[in-house]
Amino acid sequence: MTKFTKLAAAATLSLAASAASANTIVDIAAGDERFSTLVAAVTAAGLVETLQGPGPFTVYAPVNDAFAALPEGTVETLLKPENKGQLTNVLLYHVDDRELMAKDFPQGSNYFKPVLASERLCITAGDGVMIADGTGSMANVVIADIQAENGVIHVIDKVLLPGTRPACH
Repeated sequence: MTKFTKLAAAATLSLAASAASANTIVDIAAGDERFSTLVAAVTAAGLVETLQGPGPFTVYAPVNDAFAALPEGTVETLLKPENKGQLTNVLLYHVDDRELMAKDFPQGSNYFKPVLASERLCITAGDGVMIADGTGSMANVVIADIQAENGVIHVIDKVLLPGTRPACH
């Protein structure tokens, strides 16, 4: 078992223990093995308490396969204590401080401001919902509108990375 796998397992177990009494965004993620990497990252960044707070939040939640698709060593590097600030920025790029259901995204392409205030996402709604990040790459919302008591989760197939403002119009 790698150091990363052990961290993910420990984070999932500790967060799952609190899931019995609550249904926050973190609790839902901790109870779903598809998000074990995300849960480990949220734990390492010290964002568990924040994302268990009252919200409202919209979280664009990458599945484990999305993290695995990053260049080799990226996740392990981000999880190092000395990279906590960078990890926090990447994670906050996946969070909006409003509750946005899929029906709330206007048709076409529009900018949305994540909690990482200096950045923008371009969200395109039509037959589905796609999100362009700071690299210009697109993530697809593969499961929309997982309701939590403090917001909503949209499951995505790519880790969103800050960078330059994506072309949106």
